Amino acid sequence: MDWTAQLDGYCERIDPSFWAEPLNAVTNAAFVLVAMLMWGRARSGGGRMLCAVLAVIGVGSFLFHTLATVWASLADTGPIAVFVLSYLYLANRDFLGWSRVGAVLGLVAAIPAIALATPLLARVPFIGISAMYWPVVLLIAGYGVALARRAPELAGGLWLGAGILTLSLVSRSIDGLLCPVWPVGTHMLWHVLNAAMLGWMIELHARVRDGRTPAA
Repeated sequence: MDWTAQLDGYCERIDPSFWAEPLNAVTNAAFVLVAMLMWGRARSGGGRMLCAVLAVIGVGSFLFHTLATVWASLADTGPIAVFVLSYLYLANRDFLGWSRVGAVLGLVAAIPAIALATPLLARVPFIGISAMYWPVVLLIAGYGVALARRAPELAGGLWLGAGILTLSLVSRSIDGLLCPVWPVGTHMLWHVLNAAMLGWMIELHARVRDGRTPAA
């Protein structure tokens, strides 16, 4: 594999230059700004770790939308995967009240479920464009269902997060479809909405850790 090979997957990119995707590149600042905002609110070790990963997501995505190489694409998607897996562990431990061992086992069980769901979703029209991310929507909504009776406020917060992520994924998925009529695309909205969603998910965890929102 040529790790330096150029990639072109977004409306805004029309040449291989560094600033070929100015809007897609600049909007990654949203991740860093939200991470800085949430750092003061998320005072637990887990919350601060999520903030750090969120900032790295912004840096990795900036690299991808400027350099647009194979290795930069991994710098883009890798931190997102770390955030999702880290949050699953924290949700198992702090939302569901599982032991650390149970939280890890729950995380391990979720990985093959995500891996199996992704290729199935890839076959669904439109959904398949962002198939790797839709399982996260289902997971967040599923945690909300599991907590609906014993922690309705937390469940509502999780469903809100799933809703924001759904809008974010729609923005990501229609980017290529709108190229003929909207040349700059809509991928930048994925960045802004995703930053807001991830910040909200950190806020939910912080509220549970601080005792402001009851959990299991």
